[in-house]
Formats: sequence, structure tokens, C-alpha cells
Amino acid sequence: MLIGGAIALAALIAAAAILATVVLGGGSADATLRDAGCTIVKKPALGRGHVANISKDFKYNTFPPTTGPHNPTPAIYDFYSDPVEQSRLVHSLEHGSVVVQYGAQIPESTVAEIRDWYLGDPDGIIVAPLPALKDKLVLEAWTSPDAAPGQDPGPGEGIVASCPGFDEKVFDTFTDTYGFRGPERFKRSDLKPGA
Repeated sequence: MLIGGAIALAALIAAAAILATVVLGGGSADATLRDAGCTIVKKPALGRGHVANISKDFKYNTFPPTTGPHNPTPAIYDFYSDPVEQSRLVHSLEHGSVVVQYGAQIPESTVAEIRDWYLGDPDGIIVAPLPALKDKLVLEAWTSPDAAPGQDPGPGEGIVASCPGFDEKVFDTFTDTYGFRGPERFKRSDLKPGA
């Protein structure tokens, strides 16, 4: 009886660990990103308010921002050649999109690789330059736990993976693990380029 109880407890602990990884994301995905030289930052969400202007005193807890007050109009899903207003990107992240931004020192050949990746499945993806990132590129998401229909999933957290270069496996892993899980979530297929 004692051995059976110990086995049941061990199975329960293992199941909880697997559930936490699936529900909260991370685990082996984070290891894949770190193995590729990416730095991962996860911060609690700073609210979901729609505001016309962000107060000059307000400080986001990630760079680039991933959660918090944001423009009432989301960014259009697209591959941009010019920087996009960060507060519009935050709104798109709230919908579950994945945002990729790259610095001014990222080679054009790398930007072309990112563009090819984007074109392979562009739904819900926004790619744009952000010169202040210099020689880095970042993948961004706003994730919330899964919730039953009609229930608020809670504010969730913002995630930024800062990477030294393009790696298709890393981009796919980040998108599959953290994308399309925002607190105001839409199906990926509903987030079409140009919308």
C-alpha cells in the first residue's frame, strides 16, 4: 500500500510538471532558444488598457514592450520596411500575434531569411525593423493561460527572446510555444496579412 501511494504521488508530480509546461509554455522550448544563443525575458503583464497616448512617466517592463497600455488600433499584420509604433504592436500581441523586430545592424541577408520564413506562414505575424536593437533580433509574444469559453484567462505575461541571428527552428519553436495565446485571443487563421 505504501509503495502504491508513493508511485501514485510520483505520477501526480510528473503529470503536474507536464501540465505546467503545456499550460504555461516554456520547458524544452526555452532550452531550444537558449541553445541557439537567445536570451529569454518573461515579465508579468502590465494591464490591457486601450489609451490614445501612453503617459511619458509609464515604463514598460520589457524592451520592446509586450504588455500594458496600448493604442486602441492594432498594427496590421505584415512585413514592414519601416519601424511600427510600439503601442500598436502591443495591441496585436494582445490578440495573440507574434512580433519579430530586428536592429539596424542586422544584415540584409538575414532580413531576407526572416522574410522567407514569414512568407511560409504569415498569418498572425508582424515583422519590422527597430533600429535601437542594433545587432539583435527579437521574437515577442503576450501569453495567457488557457481558459474555458467565456472566462477571462487573466493578464498573462510578456515574453521577449533576443537572438543573435535567424534560426528557423528557433522561430518555429517560439511561434508554436508562445504565439496565439494572448489574453484577447484570436485564431491564427483569422489574423491575415493586411488585416
